[in-house]
Amino acid sequence: MFYEVRFQDRVKVPPQFLGGDVEEAVSDSLGKIYENRIDAELGSIVSILSVDDIGEGEIEPEEPGAFYPVTCKAVTYLPELHEVVLGEISEITEFGAFVSLGPIEALCHVSQIMDDYVSYNEEQNALSGEDGDRTLQPGDVVKARITAVSLSDGDDHKVNLTMRQPGLGKLEWIEEDVEEAEEEEEDNDG
Repeated sequence: MFYEVRFQDRVKVPPQFLGGDVEEAVSDSLGKIYENRIDAELGSIVSILSVDDIGEGEIEPEEPGAFYPVTCKAVTYLPELHEVVLGEISEITEFGAFVSLGPIEALCHVSQIMDDYVSYNEEQNALSGEDGDRTLQPGDVVKARITAVSLSDGDDHKVNLTMRQPGLGKLEWIEEDVEEAEEEEEDNDG
């Protein structure tokens, strides 16, 4: 889920930006430090929206630049357990599909893709169900539920997904299931 958060930090402004516009230098430094970074508490920091307060700059011995206490607003993406998400398949492997949720990559293990035995086709770069003609390839858009979230500062994070519940899976599969259910209902009514 996307959030607008407000947080405080102490930001270093490099020496080449001292003497210029402080707000611009602090904003640039915040963007370089935080944007596209994953924080264990905030999630993936998508963008710094505004710098709301800048305190008095301090210079530390043997440390080039100046340090400013700041309060800022940012947009973050924090995946939540059981949240239903839309994503695009970014990579297929023999053990599952990686799904881009925008700022974060998630994994849907091969056992969680569909209620069918799934095999990996290296030539087609696809995962296919044994009983049907359903396949999953890079670029496909899917609807999935988050089953596990473990975020830590840096690159060591995991988000796991399932598509083995009604109303989940590749969007074309969902449409096919809805059409089938409607036809079945019409047959039962008539």
